[in-house]
Amino acid sequence: MNIAIMAHDNKKELMVQFCIAYCGILSEHSICATATTGRLVAEATGLPISMYLSAAQGGSQQIKSRISYNEIDLVLFFWDSSSSDDDKEVVAISRACDQHSIPFASNVATAEVLIQGLKRGDLSWRDIVNPKKK
Repeated sequence: MNIAIMAHDNKKELMVQFCIAYCGILSEHSICATATTGRLVAEATGLPISMYLSAAQGGSQQIKSRISYNEIDLVLFFWDSSSSDDDKEVVAISRACDQHSIPFASNVATAEVLIQGLKRGDLSWRDIVNPKKK
């Protein structure tokens, strides 16, 4: 599965801790991220992460584009709901996920449910939608 991870500044440490906790599961999948989040997670976990631009420089749009082309299977976007500055970016990503039936978590509680489902194989239906190229 192709997993995209993103986090607002106030949630980056939470994303790092989440990825440390679920490193074993995440290591079985391909991960991409916006630049700062990806760098922090890679440094903390050693996971290989394909990094895009920072969100402010267009990284959110790069991930949204991959979502639109059905190249992402799961999005974990920890957003700071107390900051209204970044609402447009969250809405754009969540809307793209809704349009393409891609599981989306905006907080750690939902992310844990999706990661546990990923571990159990509950998201294997995405392999039908997005078959692996050989």
